[in-house]
Amino acid sequence: MGESNPSTNIEDDLLLRTFFAEVSEVERDNEVLRILSCFKLNPFEHLNLSFDSSIDEVKKQYRKISLMVHPDKCKHPQAKEAFGALAKAQQLLLDPNERDYLLSQVTSAKEELRVKRKKHLKKDTASKMKSLVDEGKYDKQYEQSEEFKQELKLKVRELLTEKEWRRRKMQMRISEEEGRLKKDEEEQKEIWKRKREHEEEWEGTREKRVSSWRDFMKGGKKNKKGEIRPPKLKTEDPNKSYVQRPVKRG
Repeated sequence: MGESNPSTNIEDDLLLRTFFAEVSEVERDNEVLRILSCFKLNPFEHLNLSFDSSIDEVKKQYRKISLMVHPDKCKHPQAKEAFGALAKAQQLLLDPNERDYLLSQVTSAKEELRVKRKKHLKKDTASKMKSLVDEGKYDKQYEQSEEFKQELKLKVRELLTEKEWRRRKMQMRISEEEGRLKKDEEEQKEIWKRKREHEEEWEGTREKRVSSWRDFMKGGKKNKKGEIRPPKLKTEDPNKSYVQRPVKRG
């Protein structure tokens, strides 16, 4: 591909600006409404481009439409929102990873439609014979038709919606798991906090406990105030149920 001529680009921009300076306010408003009504997950729709559009076509189309809906030129109350959606669409299509992802969904959609068409041709003998005679030209002509393009557009919407739903569902699960882990971590921290407080409280009463134990050991054989002790049995008592030590007799 040859390099584009800078002077040609400048002339094109001047022609565009001159043309859109004469565009009516109704046309600008209609374009704003068209952009805002587009399927949000498909940037090709925002720029009104086919799926096989080149990078240069993306840039050129963006310049063209952005001049129509620019908030400085368009008085529609949602012009700023439409202009932002348009800018985001161009950004996605210029990003190699995003573009590859979108085109992979387009490829998957085409394959599904082709499988569906083959099943239909098996039931339609006339269409099947024409397809065989044309050696595939019949199918190629069909894929260039407006009918197929509309079917492809709707199928791509379906696949992108399904992918987005799965992504959000996975993100929701991840968020729930992160929330559970955070809750477990906070509960564990609370357990350790209470344990430390208990240990500190226990350590704080250590001197009191040691002092109480010493006092107990010192006065352990003395009767506590108000305490009633059982009477001592005489060693000669014959009613004792335990073995008596021998009593020395004089």
